[in-house]
Amino acid sequence: MREVAASAVLPRFQQLTEGEIQYKGPADPVTAADQEAEALLTAGLIALRPGSRVVGEEAVAADPSLISVISEPGDVWVVDPLDGTANFASGLEPFAVMVALMRDGVVVASWILDPVGGVAAVAERGGGAFLGGVRATVPTGHHGAHELRGWSSTNYIPADLRAGVQSASRAVGEVLAGHNCAGYEYPAIVRDEQHFAFFWRTLPWDHAPGVLFVEEAGGVAWRLDGTQYLAADHERAGLLVAQNQDVWNTVRTTLLADLPD
Repeated sequence: MREVAASAVLPRFQQLTEGEIQYKGPADPVTAADQEAEALLTAGLIALRPGSRVVGEEAVAADPSLISVISEPGDVWVVDPLDGTANFASGLEPFAVMVALMRDGVVVASWILDPVGGVAAVAERGGGAFLGGVRATVPTGHHGAHELRGWSSTNYIPADLRAGVQSASRAVGEVLAGHNCAGYEYPAIVRDEQHFAFFWRTLPWDHAPGVLFVEEAGGVAWRLDGTQYLAADHERAGLLVAQNQDVWNTVRTTLLADLPD
């Protein structure tokens, strides 16, 4: 990942030409850095584990049927070659390179790399979480709703539900603007920069790495009905990530009270 960031991502940061930015949707850019990084990661990861397969964001954009591979048995790498592409395309931080290893449909290891800072968030199922090589654990304190600060996505929430979430923002201490980069939001919870993050879309390359990292650090990442996040269940909306169950419960019953399970 560091090699790919050094060769395909960082040389283009704030150096992209107009022809190196395209759009998969109205507000969904893809850059030459995304494409080259995914190609390099795909080749490198398969070489590390012969017989494994790769599900990359850009490959799925080209052929949506490929996402079904994550539900199949065996070893599958889930790759987000450049999380936070909109930031990157605008010459802004943060952005990240993210990889998760799934085995028989279960995420067993994950890596989130900040290419600029060089810090990696790493987790292994049952083996803990590490940030910058140091074991990481979430804070365990309890907070009243008025003390909580975190990020809540509203961009993709259906219009008939969005107003309720926006109105309920006064129920917690502070709803942050967010960083447009899941690879930043997950480590920020463990670093105690924020207590929670709520995502509406739950595509596996955006969340499989971060969910394992937060869980191995002692936090929770649950669907709105309190069930476990499964990367293969990517069409289901709503994922609330929090430092602990107490924070999760408080945010669910205040900020997100109007959202259905």
